[in-house]
Amino acid sequence: MFRILRYLIFISLISSGYYLFIFEYLNISNKNIYNEEIVKKEIVEDKKEIIQEKKEEIPSPKIKKSIDKEQFVEKKIEILQGDTFVSILENLKFKQKKIYEIISKIEDTFDLKKIKTGEIISVFENNFGQIKKIEFFKNSETIISVKLDKEINLNIIKLTKDSFIESKEYTITESLFSDGIKNGVSSDILVKIISLFSFDLDFQRDIRVDTVVSISYEFDEIVETGRLEYNDIKYASIIIEGKQLEYFKFITDDGYVDYFNREGKNVKKSILKTPLDGARISSNFGMRKHPISGFNKMHKGVDFAAPTGTPIYAGGNGIVEYIGRNGGYGKYIRIRHNNGYKTAYAHLSNYKKGISKGVRVNQGEVIGYVGSTGNSTGPHLHYEIMYQNKHINPLKLKLPSGKILEGKELEKFKEEYKIIYADHLSMLYE
Repeated sequence: MFRILRYLIFISLISSGYYLFIFEYLNISNKNIYNEEIVKKEIVEDKKEIIQEKKEEIPSPKIKKSIDKEQFVEKKIEILQGDTFVSILENLKFKQKKIYEIISKIEDTFDLKKIKTGEIISVFENNFGQIKKIEFFKNSETIISVKLDKEINLNIIKLTKDSFIESKEYTITESLFSDGIKNGVSSDILVKIISLFSFDLDFQRDIRVDTVVSISYEFDEIVETGRLEYNDIKYASIIIEGKQLEYFKFITDDGYVDYFNREGKNVKKSILKTPLDGARISSNFGMRKHPISGFNKMHKGVDFAAPTGTPIYAGGNGIVEYIGRNGGYGKYIRIRHNNGYKTAYAHLSNYKKGISKGVRVNQGEVIGYVGSTGNSTGPHLHYEIMYQNKHINPLKLKLPSGKILEGKELEKFKEEYKIIYADHLSMLYE
């Protein structure tokens, strides 16, 4: 009996223990599930916060709009010898009707014959390779822009120009030109210095080592292109073995740009014997057998053989009296100077832009270009000098003196040259 009682108590204890074990296990499991759900919820909430924070930190992307500004690719075409605007458009595969429309639109504003070899035409293509715009320089300060849509629109774009004055001084060790280039002087200015002093100096014999060159000059910069244009020399000085030659720019009362020393004496003689560079005499003044007609005839000038296109300079200050075709002379210019002198230039290939009847020109200014128009056997300049309407030999001309300033004009010049010189020294030594 006692043994049966012990057995029942043992079974009861085991059952109670099993029940407690099961109860605690389920309780713990439920807690874990609850905690796990809380953790998961917290993680999800944390992720939401992180994602929200990231959304706030990342800026919205900037979209580039090109509705009004279409993107183009620019291609530059250099005008070669023999090219015309028509041939360039043909090479670009434009149809004849379109070429006619483009040319007609441009010709309303600009003479396309004035575009020269070496100039650049810019062509703008869209992403599909279609040409939508053509641009070229009308002159250094102006661009002609032709927009090609359903209609052809032409715009004249004026470029911005800034003007400057610069001063330089250097000592010659090799030559005026090469040492000038080494010292940052433009070749355009160096050519003008040589021209300015050519009446006083033989640059082959007179220039020596240690010659000092000092100059002040004007130039413009085209802001949009960075292109530089060199204008007039304001002051120039050359010192050779202690002897100084110096000249100052001055606009005379009759409107000419000229150069004078401190005493008001003109650097220039009134008429040039040779109005172009690097030419050789091919026919002298006097009686000769004409190369075309075969008859003996008076040759009233001197012929200078030079390549077509060589610049021709005005022989002196004056007013263009005649410009145009003149029989056997071909393209011809005649200039009236002071004191009864005139000069004439024949067989030109072309005239410089802006030269027309009644225009004032300065000595040494380009007026046209060597050619072979009229009765001519080859490219050359026929040059005549007339005094009181009688032809004289240019090579035997006793050159009259240039202008000498007097009175109020001299006083005005002295005031101006002092300012020019002070500015020059200030820029050199600032």
